[in-house]
Amino acid sequence: MISEILRGALISASLIIAIGAQNLFVLKQGLLRNHIFYVSGICFICDFVLMSIGILGVGTFISSNPLITNILAILGALFLIWYGFKAFKSAIKGTSSMQVQSQDSNDNSLVKVILATLAITLLNPHVYLDTVVIVGGIAGTLSSEQKIAFLIGAVCVSFMWFFSIGYGARLLTPLFKQKRMWVILDCLVGLVMFYIAYRLILYVYYGN
Repeated sequence: MISEILRGALISASLIIAIGAQNLFVLKQGLLRNHIFYVSGICFICDFVLMSIGILGVGTFISSNPLITNILAILGALFLIWYGFKAFKSAIKGTSSMQVQSQDSNDNSLVKVILATLAITLLNPHVYLDTVVIVGGIAGTLSSEQKIAFLIGAVCVSFMWFFSIGYGARLLTPLFKQKRMWVILDCLVGLVMFYIAYRLILYVYYGN
């Protein structure tokens, strides 16, 4: 059982810790100190639900259906391309750097932040490929007891990661008082979004 917990933790870490849309969103909200408990909590809960669905059987079905995985990949690429352009637009206009001035005034309502977090998590099909298809597919050969242990390891990493980058981001606040650093962050977000979209397109073109 311990080995499956560790296996689930390692696989989850390899997918979650890689720089992606969701991680950069959480980092940015952490820098702005913008309802970070809810942001991190929602990301974790979504991961928990999606990983549970994938590990408990749905992931194996989806991963064995090329049509479904290709549709998810195409939608994911389109979403990420749109988000990447949005990030570059923010970098050019410098809108992110202006937001930091009001980070302690809670200008952004909790409802808006929750909706934005749900959007970046659930409207990005790449999240489903990671949590449901890949994690679920790997767990498909395990017994029921092993799947539970695998799930425990996977969700523990998710919990620690999202809350760590959410609350740990404030340590970088002095650095991000400079407008230049926000421009760099937004450019990084755009580049990462385009790169992930490119990988998804290759996934569709070349297959598994």
